[in-house]
Amino acid sequence: MPSPYREIFAHPGTMAFSAAGLLGRLPAVMLAIGVVTMISRLTGRYGLAGAVAATLALSSACLSPRISRLVDRHGQRRVLRPALLGSVAAVTGLLVSARQGLPAWTLFVFAAGAGCVPHIGSMIRSRWAALHRGSPRMLHTAYSWESLVDEVCFVLGPLVSIGLSTQWFPEAGPLAALVFLTAGVLWLTSQRATEPVPHPREQHTAGSALRSPGLRVLVMTFGVCGAIFSSVDVVTVAFAEEAGHPALAGPVLAVYALGSGLAAGVFGLLDLKGAPSRRWLLGVWAMALCTLPLLSAGNLLALAAALFFAGMTIAPTAVTTMALVAQHVPAARLTEGMSWTSTGVQLGIAGGAAAGGWVVDAAGAGAGYSVPVGAGLLAAVVASLGYRRLRPAPRRERVGADDAEDRRRVA
Repeated sequence: MPSPYREIFAHPGTMAFSAAGLLGRLPAVMLAIGVVTMISRLTGRYGLAGAVAATLALSSACLSPRISRLVDRHGQRRVLRPALLGSVAAVTGLLVSARQGLPAWTLFVFAAGAGCVPHIGSMIRSRWAALHRGSPRMLHTAYSWESLVDEVCFVLGPLVSIGLSTQWFPEAGPLAALVFLTAGVLWLTSQRATEPVPHPREQHTAGSALRSPGLRVLVMTFGVCGAIFSSVDVVTVAFAEEAGHPALAGPVLAVYALGSGLAAGVFGLLDLKGAPSRRWLLGVWAMALCTLPLLSAGNLLALAAALFFAGMTIAPTAVTTMALVAQHVPAARLTEGMSWTSTGVQLGIAGGAAAGGWVVDAAGAGAGYSVPVGAGLLAAVVASLGYRRLRPAPRRERVGADDAEDRRRVA
């Protein structure tokens, strides 16, 4: 392992909580694509599959920041375990409804309840922040590592979920996601030594971390980016189906994540200088422009190549986003701030999944790639318009910043 990565794992317990994070994050990928695969195979309706996946994402977007705010106030163990119970009940109901052929509205009801699935990525990054708050270089490497773990999940998740649902039975993918989620949350919350200590009550004032203009820019931009990711998933499943190789959708999507993972590994080795806001803006534009080749992919091999290069732009932009979040929200709200960024992604995922499914139903899979292309260009425009709110970034890493200072900076 390269030296910067050895350094971040020198602290006891870091390897264990990162491994638990890997296990706990797999369901976030497996559940979404598993629901699309399950419903499309049981009903043949990609529009319905995309709409249910969108409902799941929208529910997560609404509930995740509230769960994270409770985590900042009360700690991970006290909040994540009860949230896990709600997730297990809702996902189980979704699987039973799909298997029994119950009315479509039942799918939406249980998908809405499944949004209390904890956002494990924010929990892991907040542990890294607590350990390395005084070292931006170490945090850069740690966030790069976690982005690499994210991409490992995006490589393995579609392969496992789609493979199980196509080779065994339609519900197998989401069912496996539920098992991984339970194991990951229980393992993570059993590790008390590295759990961030909740900040004193007086630091948890009323209001949301979204009071920060900089955070709002990040959330809005990555919200649009979420539509890229989900529409690529839905359209690629349909593209592989039209090509006569439905089981290859997983490997093709894995190539997309592989490109991002490789970029994350290299990015973490770099000791970057200059304003992170400038790197972030360039990253968003790169993500947008690299979606254009998807429109000309005529077969699965060409599609995989286009997705690989598009994927290489994702992780560096995401890593820089997390660094900017840490600069624009107070330490007592860091988990909430990170969750808001993920919430933005989930909102975009909701719209992108639905739009991708509708375009596929109406015009075919080839035309469906117009959705991620349009979303990418829109994200670049939003980032450009909001860029000035990210520079110069106020320093938000100081533990104990009082709320009066928060209001002054936000104003």
